[in-house]
Amino acid sequence: MIRFSLKCANGHSFDSWFQSSEAFDALQKSRKLECAVCGAGEVEKSLMAPRVRTGKASTESAESTESAGRTKGGQGALTRPAHPAEQALAEMRKRVEANSEYVGPKFAAEARKMHLGDAPERAIYGEAKVEDAKKLIEDGVPVLPLPFKPHRRTN
Repeated sequence: MIRFSLKCANGHSFDSWFQSSEAFDALQKSRKLECAVCGAGEVEKSLMAPRVRTGKASTESAESTESAGRTKGGQGALTRPAHPAEQALAEMRKRVEANSEYVGPKFAAEARKMHLGDAPERAIYGEAKVEDAKKLIEDGVPVLPLPFKPHRRTN
């Protein structure tokens, strides 16, 4: 296992563990990496210094630091958002994902169905092409862009 310090195209820094350097490269090439803060898909390794453990005190300190930021499922340590705005964005994302149904690329069609009364009203989020989102707004469908990229998941 290897831990890399990562940085997204929006300047957010975070850490994550990978099976190997080659595993990181494969995930990056297949665009399966996302920023832990904003969900941006452009993630690069950032400069980092090697960690050298010289004794028991160093080991205890390193272990407590690594376990403090663990994500669900033990997927490595992540740094906390550096700025209050990043913290607020991360909290917003959690609330949207916890209280809404992810409809993926069918967002525009599903929002239109709800607006026309052809589907039950509920909180949804997903992805839409810019032209589809503009058409929804022009047609009076109440939609808002999210300030983060949705996690791709299946329901």
